[in-house]
Amino acid sequence: MNDRTASGRALRPMIAASLAGILILVSACASAPLAPDSALDGARVAISNADKAGAGQHANAELAEARARLALADNAVKDEDMVAAERFARESQVQAELASARTAAAKAAAVNRDMERGTEAMTEEMERAGDQR
Repeated sequence: MNDRTASGRALRPMIAASLAGILILVSACASAPLAPDSALDGARVAISNADKAGAGQHANAELAEARARLALADNAVKDEDMVAAERFARESQVQAELASARTAAAKAAAVNRDMERGTEAMTEEMERAGDQR
C-alpha cells in the first residue's frame, strides 16, 4: 500500500498542473466573444430595406449614419472588439429603421397632399356644375 500512496502523491502535481492548464484554456475561450453576426446581418438587412424603400431620397442623413455605424462595426470586428461591434451594429440597424420610417412618413405625406388637391379640384368642379344649373 505504501507504493500506491507514494505513486498517488507523485501524480497529484501532474493532475493539478493538467487541471490548471484546462482551466486556462477554458477561460481563454470564454473571454473571446464571437463576432456579433446576427446584429451585423440585421443591420445589413435594415439598410437594404431602407434603400429599397427610397430612403436615399427621403431620409439620406439617417441612411448615411446607418452605413457609417455599420462600417464602424465591421472595423471593430477586425480589431476583435466584439462588444463595440455589436453596439455599432445595433445602432446601425436602428438608424436604418429610422430612415425607413421617415421615408414611409414622407411618402404618406405626399399621398395626403395629392388627395387634398384632388378633393379641392372635385369640390371646385361640383361648385361650377351647381352654378351652371
